[in-house]
Amino acid sequence: MKISLGPVLYYWTREALMEFYSGIAESGVDIVYLGEVVCSRRHNLRLDDWLGLARDLAAGGKQVVLSSQALIESESDLKSLRRIAANGDFSVEANEMGAVRLLAGRAPFVAGPHLNIYNNETLAWFAKLGATRFVLPLELSRDTLRELQAARPAGFETEVFAYGRMPLAFSARCFTARHHNLPKDDCQFRCLDDADGLALKTREKAPFLTLNGIQTQSALVYDLSDSIAELRDLEVDILRLSPQSHDMPSIIESFRERCAGRPGAPLDSLRVAPPCNGYWHGVPGMEYRTAN
Repeated sequence: MKISLGPVLYYWTREALMEFYSGIAESGVDIVYLGEVVCSRRHNLRLDDWLGLARDLAAGGKQVVLSSQALIESESDLKSLRRIAANGDFSVEANEMGAVRLLAGRAPFVAGPHLNIYNNETLAWFAKLGATRFVLPLELSRDTLRELQAARPAGFETEVFAYGRMPLAFSARCFTARHHNLPKDDCQFRCLDDADGLALKTREKAPFLTLNGIQTQSALVYDLSDSIAELRDLEVDILRLSPQSHDMPSIIESFRERCAGRPGAPLDSLRVAPPCNGYWHGVPGMEYRTAN
């Protein structure tokens, strides 16, 4: 199995992003997704910057995919999406149907995790439109994946989100700005204060959710590192790791070792929060179950 690195979902400074990807260039990851998926107000890197970074990573042997924004809210967002779809050098991950419409019949694309591919008929439809890979929606279980794998089109790749805080929902409202009593259009870029999102707890002080601008994430870290043998048996092609602000090369190496059949380094001290994997096992997502 190959290992991919998903797009950075948080708002980091330009310097932090460049330093992060400098380390990724030397890592064992096979595929790198680049671009702003969450919020168009986050522009420490513009599209030309992402393209330059993509060329550098590709020159170093990485397969690069440009990720599109998951929620298009304005004409400027649509203009950026058109430029991404027409870049001509790198494949694109479509994260909403506007991107699919721009890419269908024009260029092969990746069907991202935010598209609702829940059954074989939908998977076949996306393949006819030109998708060559899909990312399993996070809320689906291994049993559903088994059904999808049994009927997936020939040559079609399957990618599974295997590590990171789960992206659960998007909203036109910015919850981070609201937390700081700021309007969305004058948010003062407070997302920069939280490199791995703003954690929320219940009244009982239990982990609940993570605020990331207009995106809501899980509080816990989805971790399928103990299910790699099962993922291999299901003929999954790619495991996706979602970036966090520290220890990412070590996490990649641990997954790389496990994919090679060797015991990788423990992840307990590397995660930003405790693990969960309930969706994979068909139970509530916040649960964690050992592989069986």
